[in-house]
This record gives sequence, structure tokens and C-alpha cells, in this order.
Amino acid sequence: MKNELVVKDNALINASYNLEVTEQRLILLAILNARETGNGITADSKLEIHAKDYASRFDISNDGAYKALKNAVLNLFDRQFSFKEQDKKGNVGTVKSRWVSRIKYIDDSATLEITFAPDVVPLITRLEQHFTSYQLKQVSQLTSKYAIRLYELLIAWREVGKTPKIELEDFRNKIGVEDTEYTAMNDFKKRVLDPAIKQINKYTDITATYEQHKKGRLISAFSFSFKLKHQPKIEKIVDLKRDPNTPDFFIRMTDSQRHLFANKMAKLPELSEYSQGTESYEEFAIRIAEMLLIPEKFRELYPYLEKLGFK
Repeated sequence: MKNELVVKDNALINASYNLEVTEQRLILLAILNARETGNGITADSKLEIHAKDYASRFDISNDGAYKALKNAVLNLFDRQFSFKEQDKKGNVGTVKSRWVSRIKYIDDSATLEITFAPDVVPLITRLEQHFTSYQLKQVSQLTSKYAIRLYELLIAWREVGKTPKIELEDFRNKIGVEDTEYTAMNDFKKRVLDPAIKQINKYTDITATYEQHKKGRLISAFSFSFKLKHQPKIEKIVDLKRDPNTPDFFIRMTDSQRHLFANKMAKLPELSEYSQGTESYEEFAIRIAEMLLIPEKFRELYPYLEKLGFK
């Protein structure tokens, strides 16, 4: 699987919702669909997901993919989530929204067509300082819906490698555990938390542990620590002092660096030749951030990085 970056606003990462594995995967594929076509996402966008694409990306049978897409028509439309939002005066309120405003399954072509709800669109498309990005391949083998949500929550703290203490009720809401599910702590850890940690450690790019915090004799909160696994070098990383004109010149930037400079580069008139159609600055910045992962494109764009102060 090629490197496919999923970008979500941290308000969405930290939202409380309960989506099954199939539904979470469909949301991710719809995000990638918009990125690959270069058309971006609006409240009117009809994003297509093909059963064969779903099958190949998540290594399941075509028949399983057909059923997943059909079931999504029945379930995904009814799914809701909530998130915190701040108004211009600094007041924080809780927003409740559906995930999609429209969903359609085309039987003849085994295609699902999704239109995101208006409140979801800006949380997916805007590229500001509060965002989380990760590659689809990191969650493609996770079969626990709780593991996918927990990975997203953890990777939002990638720069520090640990989370703050998360109160138990808040944590349960964030990873999608219903109030009536696994109310006994032993059941919660056995059915939800421990299997999620096990899958994350086995299939993703991080190794995570958790610490439980008590009030009296009862567990009241959890905190998490994680480390990135050693990744084999795909491209030769060179010293910053090397000549950028050499064929193997490539500097691996951190995610925060890529998105920071991509956001600036999107507004440079000299880069207009790289833009596509009527895409917004935010959509253009997302594509530039992906281009900076590709050595050839990085070398093309390096003069503009230097111009903006990258050292």
C-alpha cells in the first residue's frame, strides 16, 4: 500500500463517537478519495468508494467488501458524534452532528457514494495548527474499532510521545464505548483496552503502554505513553549541508514541519503551476505536504523551502 495520508482536525480526533470498524474505514477512504482526485471536500461533494478498492486496501474478499458497503447504507447514515467547539468570544459548546448528510449504494457497480455532513467538512479539510495526520496503512490491519480510535487519540500526541491523563468517562466516550457496555473495569480492560493496545503494538508504527490512575480504590483515569518503532530507511537521508543539486538529496521533515511549510508554500504565487483547478489554499497545502514526502518532488520544492526559512 502506498503512503496515503489521512488528515483530520483534532476536534474530530478528540470527538466522541461510536463507529464500527467498517464505518471508520469507509470514512477514511472517503477522505482519501477527495485527496486523490484533488477536488477537495464540500458539503455537496459525492465521494465514491468502490468495493474492489475497499477489498484491496483492507485485505478482505470482494464479497466481504460488497456486504460492508451495503451495510453502511443502513448504518452510517444514522451515526452521530459530538465535539467541542469554541465561538468568537471564547465560549466552548458541544456540537452534535451526523457523519453524512447523504449516502447511496449503487448495486450494479458495487459503489458507495457519500456526502459528508456540513459540520464534518471543515473538520476534515481545514489545515491549521491543530491537526493530526497518519498513514492509512497504520490502521488498515486493525480489526478492533477501539484500536483504531485509540491509535488516532495517541498519534495526536506524536511530538511528545505521551498523553495527559484522560478521565475514564471521557475516555470511554472518545473510543466509542456505550454507557451500558463493559461497565465492570475487568470487562472494560479485557474486552476493550487490552485488545486495542495489543493490536496497536502488533500492527502499527508505535508501541504503547498505559497507566491507570485511581481515586481511592477505583480506577478513575488512564494515561498513555508510546514510542515510534524503528522504521527501515527507504530513502537515504542526507545532511543539511549537502549540495541540494545532488541526485540523492532528500531531507525527511517531521509532520509538523511539512504541514507548516506547505501551508506557507500554498500561498506563493511562484507555485501556482502546481495547483489543480479551483482547489483552495488549504487543499493545495495538503497536496504540497504529501509532495514533500517524495524525494523527487522534495528536490523540486527545496528552493521554495529555503526561501521560507527552512534550515
